[in-house]
Amino acid sequence: MSPKAPATLDVACPECGATLKIDVATASVISHTPAPRKRTFEDMEAAAQHMRDQDERKESLFRQAVDAEKNKEDVLAKKFAEAMRKAKETPDTGKPFRDFDLD
Repeated sequence: MSPKAPATLDVACPECGATLKIDVATASVISHTPAPRKRTFEDMEAAAQHMRDQDERKESLFRQAVDAEKNKEDVLAKKFAEAMRKAKETPDTGKPFRDFDLD
């Protein structure tokens, strides 16, 4: 006599570590138990230090954005002057194309 086959299988996901309960008869997932979350920080001091570092990073990014905004007008004026210089050096002598000329 053969041993009874189990009605369900418990399978661990190799990717995320979750546990899946699968019904053998229908070959469908009955339940899903997510893997336990890993602790990001070992203690509160490490978490607090991480938060301080993030605050410094945010402040640095904000200062960079403010500086870029202050210089934005000068940069755009220089780009416009360069584009005007190039346009004067190479005048467009060709006849403009019309849509039906391209057919």
